[in-house]
Amino acid sequence: MPAAVRIDFVSDIVCPWCAVGLYALEEALRRLEGEVKAEMHFQPFELNPHMPKGGQEIVEHLTEKYGITPEQVAANAEVLRQRGAAVGFEFRAGARQRTYNSFDAHRLLHWAELENRATALKHALLRAYFTHGENIADHAVLARLAAEAGLDQAQAEEILGSDRYASEVRAQEQRFTGLGISAVPSVILNGRHLIQGGQPPEMFERALRQVAGKAA
Repeated sequence: MPAAVRIDFVSDIVCPWCAVGLYALEEALRRLEGEVKAEMHFQPFELNPHMPKGGQEIVEHLTEKYGITPEQVAANAEVLRQRGAAVGFEFRAGARQRTYNSFDAHRLLHWAELENRATALKHALLRAYFTHGENIADHAVLARLAAEAGLDQAQAEEILGSDRYASEVRAQEQRFTGLGISAVPSVILNGRHLIQGGQPPEMFERALRQVAGKAA
């Protein structure tokens, strides 16, 4: 029987390395099919919790936040494009024009987890933002993506128009920051083993095999 491994994937929708890390992790799990049975849980983290709903132009944001030049932003984007392509994720050149507040997207993901559709919604959100450059703070966009992920669009609109799941998301954010998580992606295996950053599939594969062996 495959060994059961709980995976808490702590991440933000506007974090490009989170997309790389998720697709690399999923590739590792495909390689370990029959050996590892993963129980995936997406946990919220906000890189920019005070970002206004209208967002900020992306190059301006990155140069201000990290003290880098526009040329370095472009170079980093090319590295991300290559790393994404290697694991099957498309960072489309020029698509991401702004960064946005991701709190409402995290509220929808919390609901999607209850409906067993979190993975589908997470993929839809990442593609919408990094591949198609959509505004993932816009409620109409979020409701449409929820429907694409197999969720009820009218219910998604109702949730977005309220403050439902806000306290739950805040509590989860505080829980993981309280555990010392300050950068994403942070991947926690069986509540004990931490892997940080957009690692390649081989790194995740080794870690999962080791943890699965201990679990067995």
